[in-house]
Amino acid sequence: MSRAKAARPEQTIKRRKGPLLTPGVVKGSLPNAGSDFLHLDIACAPAGGRADWLAGQLRAAVADGRLPVGGRLPASRVLAADLGVSRGVVVEAYQRLAEEGHVAGRGRGGTVVVAAPAVPSPDPPAAPAPAAAFPPAPGTDIFDAVRAAPARIDLTPGVPDLAAFPRADWLRAERTVLRRLAASDFGYGDPCGAPALRRAVADWLARSRGIAVDPVEVIVTTGVSQALGLLAQALRPAGVTTVAVEDPGSLGVRQHLNNWGVRTPPVAVDSAGLRVDELAGSGVAAVMLTPAHQFPTGVVLDGERRRQLIGWARAGGLVIEDDYDAEHRYDRPPVPALRAQLPDQVCYAGSVSKLLAPALRVGWLLVPARHRDAVVAAKRNADLGNAVLPQLVLAELMTSGALERQLRLLRRRHVRRRDAMVDAVARHLPGARVHGAAAGLHLMLTLDTAVADTDLATAALARGVKVQPLSWHCQRPYRPGLVLGYAASTATAIAEGVATVAAALRDLGGPH
Repeated sequence: MSRAKAARPEQTIKRRKGPLLTPGVVKGSLPNAGSDFLHLDIACAPAGGRADWLAGQLRAAVADGRLPVGGRLPASRVLAADLGVSRGVVVEAYQRLAEEGHVAGRGRGGTVVVAAPAVPSPDPPAAPAPAAAFPPAPGTDIFDAVRAAPARIDLTPGVPDLAAFPRADWLRAERTVLRRLAASDFGYGDPCGAPALRRAVADWLARSRGIAVDPVEVIVTTGVSQALGLLAQALRPAGVTTVAVEDPGSLGVRQHLNNWGVRTPPVAVDSAGLRVDELAGSGVAAVMLTPAHQFPTGVVLDGERRRQLIGWARAGGLVIEDDYDAEHRYDRPPVPALRAQLPDQVCYAGSVSKLLAPALRVGWLLVPARHRDAVVAAKRNADLGNAVLPQLVLAELMTSGALERQLRLLRRRHVRRRDAMVDAVARHLPGARVHGAAAGLHLMLTLDTAVADTDLATAALARGVKVQPLSWHCQRPYRPGLVLGYAASTATAIAEGVATVAAALRDLGGPH
């Protein structure tokens, strides 16, 4: 009888539902989980990007069925030892797939494949970049046009690692919020924002930016762009129709303010930040700046300049502080917010666009008490307030600690990608000077070349790589250069992208 049972193992296997297992494989595990697992060769991984590489290999294997739904991945220690890497590399790769919803932890059951990535429909062949893809004088729709342009590698600045969005945490928080909501909570909310989010933002700013603020002072916006529009509308009746801006400084900021009829004269930025002496001599009553991580140069407003700016504000000036990239720092200590030192003269704007995703369209604005009523009226007239449900989900992420965990994950990942970009620039563009590497999500490069950076950006796009010309962010003559984002690209893509830019520069006749 035992002989009869032993003679028919293949029939038992054929009757099994789900992924076919080979004899000798433990139920629920994946075959070849030892040295031959997926035939992974760590020598193919780029330096500084092993976790990205491993996550990509696993994702592809899930997508094409080599790792079937329901199958179990090798233990992180086993796979790390097999590949000759630290366990942290494997853990991060697994965590990334978990955040994307492809795998899930099952306690003693290990990490299990739960869903395959959606297979995108084939894209049409990329059209060649038009000759004026990056015009020297960009219009108000230029960022829309650049986003829509096809490219295999996107190194434009302004976004975090979107693939790292904490989907599982967001879904968990959303379920928690929906269980608590009463029917009345689905009605119109306070135009200043949901009280739960305003409390969470106040706590977040106190912990992370040293800003003491009552939750009732927090105005929830759809981001810094809307905050600028609200301020422009609120300040006009007070006679403020001119706001000085940094130079170099964000083209997008200038465009938003100009859209509301606000003039934006330039004030120079040097290695110590905004030239406050130039601001004081301009006679302008308000200034917009990014003191914690200046865009695009990456410099920090130093102590002496901060004291000068605070003195200028106390004499009657108004400061609009965009706390750009303040959370993303790697090689330097945190910089205190100006709002923490001078709340009566500083309008403070922030958002989760660089921390979670721009698609959420959630930010906040703090204003001096004398401007609050006008800003609230402008917000009410604009949209009656942000959508309530995303606000409550974000508040849950903030209060549960999930947002701080996300920030720690992003810092580890971003610093490796920053290093990969610095290395790629040194290898392929040795004549370029790198600025702003200590923090943020981008690098600024200045180039010793007569080639226009808009021509270089157009040539790079024609080769499938999207970058941003530095000259777009300059009102006065400045050295040619590029602004390159690294947070949303893998180390492999970064290396290929920078090499492509170098080839484009070489073809244009410039040094590299």
